[in-house]
Amino acid sequence: MLNLAQYQSIGEALRDALDQFANEVCLIEADREREKERLTYRNFKERAHPLAKALQDVGLSAGARASIIMTNQSKWLISAYAIFFSGGVLVPLDYKLTPDDHWQLLKHSDAAVLITEYPIWRQLSASAGRTAATHVQTVLVTEGPANADLAGARRWEEFRGAGEPIFIARKRQEVACIVYSSGTGGRPKGCMMTQENYLEQCIALTSIYPFWPGVRYLSILPTNHAIDFMVGFFGPFTCGATVVHLRTLRPEHVREAFPKYKITYVSLVPLVLKNLQKGLQARFESLPPGQRKIFNVLVGINKMLTKSRPRLGVSRRLLRQVHEAFGGELRAIIVGGAFAEPQTLQFFYDLGIPVANGYGLTEAGTAITVNDMKPFRADTVGKPLPGMEVRIVDPSADGVGEVSVRSKTVMAGYLNDPELTAETIVDGWLLTGDLGRFDETGHLQLTGRKKNMIVTEEGKNIYPEDIETAFESLSVKEFCVFAANYIWPKRSMVGEKLVLVLHLEPGQQYGDKLLRDINARNNRLLNYKRIHGVVLLDEDFPRTASVKIKRNVLAERLAKLDSAAAILPL
Repeated sequence: MLNLAQYQSIGEALRDALDQFANEVCLIEADREREKERLTYRNFKERAHPLAKALQDVGLSAGARASIIMTNQSKWLISAYAIFFSGGVLVPLDYKLTPDDHWQLLKHSDAAVLITEYPIWRQLSASAGRTAATHVQTVLVTEGPANADLAGARRWEEFRGAGEPIFIARKRQEVACIVYSSGTGGRPKGCMMTQENYLEQCIALTSIYPFWPGVRYLSILPTNHAIDFMVGFFGPFTCGATVVHLRTLRPEHVREAFPKYKITYVSLVPLVLKNLQKGLQARFESLPPGQRKIFNVLVGINKMLTKSRPRLGVSRRLLRQVHEAFGGELRAIIVGGAFAEPQTLQFFYDLGIPVANGYGLTEAGTAITVNDMKPFRADTVGKPLPGMEVRIVDPSADGVGEVSVRSKTVMAGYLNDPELTAETIVDGWLLTGDLGRFDETGHLQLTGRKKNMIVTEEGKNIYPEDIETAFESLSVKEFCVFAANYIWPKRSMVGEKLVLVLHLEPGQQYGDKLLRDINARNNRLLNYKRIHGVVLLDEDFPRTASVKIKRNVLAERLAKLDSAAAILPL
C-alpha cells in the first residue's frame, strides 16, 4: 500500500499507484456471463491519460468542476482519475435520480463538464430542466449508437487528446469532491470533501481492513456512493487490489460472481444484506431433516469457536458449502449507509462470514466507527476509527445524546450554504443529528435521530422538507412532512417512516377525494421517498414572523398525540 500520509491529493496518490502496481489487474468488468474487459494498472493509465489531456484541452483546470452520472463500470473510474489528474473537482451524482434532479444539482455545483452514458443522456437532454443548467459546457457520452443524435454531446470513446497531459497538483485542504447527501427537490446539500478527508479516511479504514494485490472487491453499490467511492475505488487502487464491476445486478449474476472471481470483500446496504439472509434461510430450511440437524450442529460449533474473534480457516472447513458459494475467499461483508439490524449481522457471523458493520455519514468522510471484530458485537456499530474523536453531546441520565465527531475526515462545509455549515459544524465538531451512547467497552450504540430526517435501508438520506414539493397546491389549509421518529422517538433506527401532517380548511373533511390526490402524488415519488401515513391536526401551524413553519414547535405539539392513533395509514 502507498503511504498516504506522504501525499497531498487523490490525484497524486492514484498517479503513483498506476506506476507502482503497473502489472497488477485493477479492473474487471463483466456483463452477465461475458467478461467485457480486464485492465491492469498500466492499461488503466493508457486509457485515462488521453482523456485527461482532452479535458485539459477544453479548459478543465485546477478547481474546475466535472460531474459523473454513470452506472458502475470501468469508464466511471477512468473518468474520475482523469478529472483528479487534471486538478478538477469531481461531482459524483446518483444515476437513479430524475433528470430534473440531476440538472438542479449540476447547476448548484457549477459543473462545467458532464460525463454520462447514452441512456441517461437521452433523458437528460429531453428534460425541461436542461435550460436552467447553463454552466455545463462539455458533455461526454459513453456507448452511444453509431448514428445516434447526441444532442450536442461528444462521444467519450473518441474524446482523446494528443500528447501527455500535465499533472496538476492540489493541496490537502483543497476540495476534491462535492458529494450531495440529499437535497433534490429542496435545499441542495453539497458536502465539500477535501483531499485530506479522503486520504485520512483511507488510512483509517485500511489500518483495520487492509487491501493488497490479489484482493478482489465486488463493486455493487453505485460508485457515487461515499462507501463504494472509498472501498471500491480509492482504497483498492492505492493498495494494488482489483475491483470487479458487474453491468447487471440480477441476483443470479451476483451470486455467480463470488466463486467466479474469488471475491475478498463486498459492500452492501442493509436492505440487500437482509434479502441475502432471507434467501439463505430459505435454503437452509429446505434441507432434509437429517442434513438440517447436522448443519445446525456445525453452526453451533462454529459459534463456540469464533465467539472471541473470527477464525476464517475454521469456519471455511466446518461450513464448507456455505463458504464455497461465496467463492471460498470472502473475508468480510462491509455494510453501511444505514442502520443494520443486529440479528442480521449475527446471522452471517454465526456462519463464519464477518460483517464489518460501521456508522458514518457523508459529512464525516464516510465511516466514523466500525466493528473491529475484537470481539464481534452485533448490537453496536463498533468503536471510533483511528483519528476519530467521538463524543456524546448533552447526554441524558442513561448516557444517550447527540453523536458528534471531530477529525481530519470531516467536510469543509456545505457548498454555498454557510448558514447550514455553521449549524452543522460547531467549534470543529460535526453534529451528526443521530442519538447514541457509548457502552462500558467503548462501543457506540445508536438509538434514534435528533434531526428531522430518515435513512432508508437502501442508504438513502431523506429530508422531509425535500418531499413537500410533491404536495404543493394540495387542497388543504396547510401541510408539513415529518419523520415519525423525530416526533415520537422510539429509541430505534429500524423502520423509519415519513408522515404527512395536514391542517384542513374549516369544515373540510378528510375523505376519498383528498386521499386519492395524496396517493396520486405519493405514487409519483421514488419508492424510498414516499410517505407512509397522514396525521390530522385541528389547529394552525406555528409560524415565524416571515411565515415559515416552526417545525420544532409543531413537532412538540404533535408529540403530545398518541402516534398509534394519530397516524392514519394510506
